[in-house]
Amino acid sequence: MTTVALPTEEAASIPDANELRAWLRLTHAKGLKPLALRLLLGAFGGPLDVLSESFASLAETADARAAVAVLAPPSDIEGVPFDHYIEAVLAWASEPGNHILTFADTAYPQALLTMPDPPPLLYAKGRLDLLQTRAIAIVGSRHASPQGLEDARRFARAMSDAGLVVASGLALGIDAAAHRGALEGDTGTVAVIGTGADLVYPAAHHTLAHEIARDGAILSEWPLGTPARSANFPQRNRLIAGLSGGVLIVEAAMRSGSLITARLANEMGRDVFALPGSIHAPLSQGCHRLIKQGAKLVEAPEDVLEEFGVSSASIARAAAKRAKPRPVSASWASARIADSAIGDNAGRVLDALGHAPATLEILAARTYLDGAALQAALLQLELAGHVAALAGGRYTAVERS
Repeated sequence: MTTVALPTEEAASIPDANELRAWLRLTHAKGLKPLALRLLLGAFGGPLDVLSESFASLAETADARAAVAVLAPPSDIEGVPFDHYIEAVLAWASEPGNHILTFADTAYPQALLTMPDPPPLLYAKGRLDLLQTRAIAIVGSRHASPQGLEDARRFARAMSDAGLVVASGLALGIDAAAHRGALEGDTGTVAVIGTGADLVYPAAHHTLAHEIARDGAILSEWPLGTPARSANFPQRNRLIAGLSGGVLIVEAAMRSGSLITARLANEMGRDVFALPGSIHAPLSQGCHRLIKQGAKLVEAPEDVLEEFGVSSASIARAAAKRAKPRPVSASWASARIADSAIGDNAGRVLDALGHAPATLEILAARTYLDGAALQAALLQLELAGHVAALAGGRYTAVERS
């Protein structure tokens, strides 16, 4: 995990120090639930007004536990004394493109307000307009197959070209592919992260995070300096679901955080979509389970766009645009090769093939091998029993026990 200042061209929104202090005190008051805070704010006005109320009036409006939480002295935040943390947040918010958003801000994502417990305060970097644009979440496995990465990128590009924001979690695998595909499109992407907004996790996504902060938006409910903790990511998934009108699962194993996102989306009344795959592919099992439970089976971006009510003209324009071919990297297939006679090129081809049949053109784009080298690698794999030729010039990996 690395600390980074992500530049954007948008002017910073610097909150009033006293108002910010009140918001942070209430946001981090132990035992004060977001729903109770919304109730108190609705009754008394802003956070300074809430803090000026008596125990009796607070308890009468919410309950005694909420009153105790409101009137308790502020505690450290992420190990930083409260007053020092306020200074750090003000300094962060003064940097271009950085924003503190609360319930009281018109820039606060309206979609989150339909959640049962939206966070009272958010840290945002980048384009605030994207937080008010209709969004589709695209999530999936961190250990995605080449086909999954390609599908995530292609679907995200199509969604972005059709006017939808693509939300995801900046994780390895499907999330990263979705962000990259959306950045190639016309609308953009929002990364909802499970750390402080001043950190990038995983560190390998340092460059991607810069691109998202410049051309999209990064959103976090966690205090600055919050490191990656396993308990934070289900909470992060809840925000991804809340921000979106629907969630598309591209690849997911049976025990996957993506299934948590799908469940939360369903509980919030959002649509859930899933891409089917090979019955032999472990990363298809989670998607198949969702489809059995009522998720909408998706075969093309148009299936999702029609459910979102996107006009046929917009769908046609999005379908007319093609993503540039990109190399993909995965090693699930080559790890299955026990024959030491298989060469490097053959291993690259088997990695690129994944679980879905592919043509020579697709394999060439994924591996960057020329025609002769690709044909030689495929012949080697066929002779070794790892690949079979299908009708129509396609090739498929052969599952071997």
